[in-house]
Amino acid sequence: MATDVRIKEQLPELTKRIVDTYHEVPTIQYLGHCPLPNYEAIVSACEDLKEILYPGYRRRENLHLGNVTYHVGDLVDGLHDKLTTQIGRALRHAVAARAGTPPAAPEYAGVQGCVDEADFEALGQAKAVEFLERIPDLRRVLATDVQAAYDGDPAVRTLDEVIFCYPGLEAVTIHRLAHILHGLEVPLIPRMMAEWAHSRTGIDIHPGATIGDHFFIDHGTGVVIGETCEIGHHVKLYQGVTLGALSFQTDGDGHLVRGTKRHPTIEDRVVVYANATILGGATRIGHDSVIGSNVWLTRSVDPRTTVVLERPKLRMRGEVVAPEGDYQI
Repeated sequence: MATDVRIKEQLPELTKRIVDTYHEVPTIQYLGHCPLPNYEAIVSACEDLKEILYPGYRRRENLHLGNVTYHVGDLVDGLHDKLTTQIGRALRHAVAARAGTPPAAPEYAGVQGCVDEADFEALGQAKAVEFLERIPDLRRVLATDVQAAYDGDPAVRTLDEVIFCYPGLEAVTIHRLAHILHGLEVPLIPRMMAEWAHSRTGIDIHPGATIGDHFFIDHGTGVVIGETCEIGHHVKLYQGVTLGALSFQTDGDGHLVRGTKRHPTIEDRVVVYANATILGGATRIGHDSVIGSNVWLTRSVDPRTTVVLERPKLRMRGEVVAPEGDYQI
């Protein structure tokens, strides 16, 4: 069917009406300001980091100890430049926001250009290098996560299968990277990384959550781990588990109070089964405990405790043929 030119002539007026909303609704746009971290660049950095963390499993094939140094060196060099720029942008944006000039401020709607009051790229470089320095230790921790998946799931045949196929490892890998940046007080970028992993795996881990070694999320879909969660070593979660906040404190004006402990603490060697919900910053699950499926917990549990729901009643209704041939339920 041919395009109707008369209809297409309406598009300039539609464009004007859309642009008019940029003046009416300035809170969801970012125009005329210093560049924000670039989403595609952050995703690219994550892929490069996974290539370093798990060499031979990702994009580059035929790697061996004779050529891997060159390959990793090239990736590290590129990550240095990429992260320096992106972290510098995030730091600059955070300073502007703290100064009371958020990007959405109407008085800045027409401002063009970008003026630096500090050398944010130098700050970005320092944090980028500090982040990259953590990679050797991070690989040692991730090796325990891979082993935990192998030890905790009889369906897996090899460690290679865990690295190739398990969404829990994918989510935890990105979380551990994002958590390092969060600890270095890099704004915005850790959340970008976490939400990218969330979109890929269905596992939502806030970068502020602290997670010990030998951590395994089995199946994974629907798992939520809040910002102030503290998770010990050798912990195993199943799909649908929520480690969340019980309630949100507000100040005298009704605004949310931020920076408090809102999410539970899970001690060492705890297993939490599917669809369990554990809420509250004061809630602590003692070591070597088991939390059964569909349990709802808002108070602490002593070590070596098993928590399960009482056995539910099942009602089964089947078809019965009546004498006259009618079906009854």
